[in-house]
Amino acid sequence: MFRYWSEKTGSPGRLFRLNYAIDMRYGVLHDIATAVFAGRAVGVSMGHVNVIWQGDANAQALRCLKHATTPTSPLNVSGPETASVRALALAFGQRFGREPILVGEEQDEGWITNTTEAQRLFGYPEVPLAKLIDWTADWVGRGGASLGKPTHFDARDGQF
Repeated sequence: MFRYWSEKTGSPGRLFRLNYAIDMRYGVLHDIATAVFAGRAVGVSMGHVNVIWQGDANAQALRCLKHATTPTSPLNVSGPETASVRALALAFGQRFGREPILVGEEQDEGWITNTTEAQRLFGYPEVPLAKLIDWTADWVGRGGASLGKPTHFDARDGQF
């Protein structure tokens, strides 16, 4: 609909396709960290994810206004790294001094975002993945608040 209107009227726009933005109270990293901290299993069948700090996602959304196109075109926004769910769980386990419980096997397909164009336009996000892992581990380890809304990033059946 947005592309149609953009083509019809010559109006510029951008389709901002964001996945896995996180903050300390919510997101894929929070889901994995809280499971490891609580001794719950972490499913690794999704295999890999991209994540981006919510502040970086917000900054890119605002900066997108300068990069609108006619016709409207999509822009994939997330962190540039393809992070292994298994490696993330192990990283949290190391920080918490606990062995994560990993279940399942990594599958060949998943929800991964190619952010090459966003990186070309905006550069690397201000907050790197390693810092997000540290921040999340600290937050969860100190009993920081949670929004209580799991992302279901590991759902492979479309049921969220």
